[in-house]
Amino acid sequence: MKVLLVSDTHRHLNHFVTVLERVSPVDRILHLGDAEGEEEVIRSLAGTTPVDFVAGNNDFFSHEDKEKEIMLGNYRVLMTHGHLYGVSTGISRLASEGEARGAQVVLYGHTHRPAIDRWGNLTLMNPGSLSYPRQQGRKPSFGILEIDREEKIHFTINFLD
Repeated sequence: MKVLLVSDTHRHLNHFVTVLERVSPVDRILHLGDAEGEEEVIRSLAGTTPVDFVAGNNDFFSHEDKEKEIMLGNYRVLMTHGHLYGVSTGISRLASEGEARGAQVVLYGHTHRPAIDRWGNLTLMNPGSLSYPRQQGRKPSFGILEIDREEKIHFTINFLD
């Protein structure tokens, strides 16, 4: 299973289109908030690929949930934008919430900085931002989550030039 992870597109979808062309086919797309009303456009661009969203702090009129718990293979995944857990100042609150919910994976955005962190048996991943990256070098970023044939999970952060 191959899952595309994106966040913080903020109504600018040119890089999203580039990423789709580069990594397709994917089995699922997870958007971790701040699509700013472009959910239907993103779904249209994704074609038949299922897309899940959570609402971010800039998704003022969104009908999307603020959090979702989903299963990817045998892995329980918590999706959130992260702002409700103060991720701009650290991930400890978010990690504690993931552990309390029995998740193996927590996916979040908000900081516009890509990261993969281990917290005990929990993996936390932020794919960064495709539109307004804030990390050193400021390259737009996205994540790929893959579950191989042996049911092992792999995470990668990828950058656009």
